[in-house]
Amino acid sequence: MKGVTILGATGSIGINTLDVMSRYPGEYRIVALTANSEVERLYRQCQAFQPQYAVMANEIAAEQLAGRLRDDMPDVQVLSGVAGLEQVAALEQVDIVMAAIVGAAGLLPTLAAARSGKRILLANKEALVVAGHIFMEEVRGNGAELLPIDSEHNAIFQCMPAGFEDGLAEVGVQRIMLTSSGGPFLQVPAEEFPSITPDQACAHPNWAMGRKISVDSATMMNKGLEVIEACLLFSTTPDKVQVVIHPQSVIHSMVEYLDGSVLAQLGAPDMRIPIAHALAWPKRIESGAERLDLFEIARLDFEAPDLERFPCLAYAFEAASRDDTAAVIMNAANEEAVSAFLDNAILFPDIPRVIRRALDELSPRQAASIEEVLHDDQRAREHAREIIKGIKSDYCK
Repeated sequence: MKGVTILGATGSIGINTLDVMSRYPGEYRIVALTANSEVERLYRQCQAFQPQYAVMANEIAAEQLAGRLRDDMPDVQVLSGVAGLEQVAALEQVDIVMAAIVGAAGLLPTLAAARSGKRILLANKEALVVAGHIFMEEVRGNGAELLPIDSEHNAIFQCMPAGFEDGLAEVGVQRIMLTSSGGPFLQVPAEEFPSITPDQACAHPNWAMGRKISVDSATMMNKGLEVIEACLLFSTTPDKVQVVIHPQSVIHSMVEYLDGSVLAQLGAPDMRIPIAHALAWPKRIESGAERLDLFEIARLDFEAPDLERFPCLAYAFEAASRDDTAAVIMNAANEEAVSAFLDNAILFPDIPRVIRRALDELSPRQAASIEEVLHDDQRAREHAREIIKGIKSDYCK
């Protein structure tokens, strides 16, 4: 049996991973489950899957969970904080780590999994966006396996030929075509953006996702992060990545070859499909997802993205073309801005404004260590919070 740690077990990816694994009780064993602060849900997951370890990033939540588990599941060891997350990502009895912690908070435990040579199922974009080449060097240097879980990158991976790691041109690949649903506001006039509420931004038309990633989808920052991720995963440059708006979310992405062929991966918009693919790769297993009915879908639409209405995507292409910490600054400012928007502190169009100002006002650098990356991440967060305070102050005048 393969031992599995799920970083971010109470989120949508973690829940779907447990659903897929529950279909194969003789093949996979849960070693550790982690969450930020959702004590009740992690407690129920511990009841169902009996892990050796349960980790809460929040120390107060860890104390609460330990109290709940003490009587009925005393064998479950409760850990807390980043150190606890790193520990369960690197355990000897763990073969597979599902990296599904949202945001830059997932960087250090995912890095610990890479340094321990694990198979990493990467659902955390920020580990790549923030750490970039440092993370990939750890993966290669320690013999880790990196399999993408984002539906788009998993689709690209499935359409890639063997040996793509040596360069796309070497294996006849012309470009990557990264599809995007366009989010919930694809047809909404830009002049209506200031009235968009957090609940509206979180109502994705095709996918059930967490609130932060749903807002990222609405601003198209999510697709921008995926552009950066694709460049790193597939050793390419942003000029070889094209974003294609595809509202039906049936084609998850495509790979175009030098001879004019285009290979596409299609499937229902269900994250259990890429999870099952990466969990069992190179084998195929049942995911539990519904089968795709092409006759019901009937049509597939495509259009180019509007970078003026969705400037976050343009900022990401800009960051992807650089080899400094511009992506770190962009990501940190975005996380702070999205958090402020979800708290009703700023308006929807303020999100790209905060990011643009952070990129313009802070000086990125070429980071040689993870410590320098984390320093720039913190610096950008503090600066973004100051920008947000100014915006809030202006609204109060």
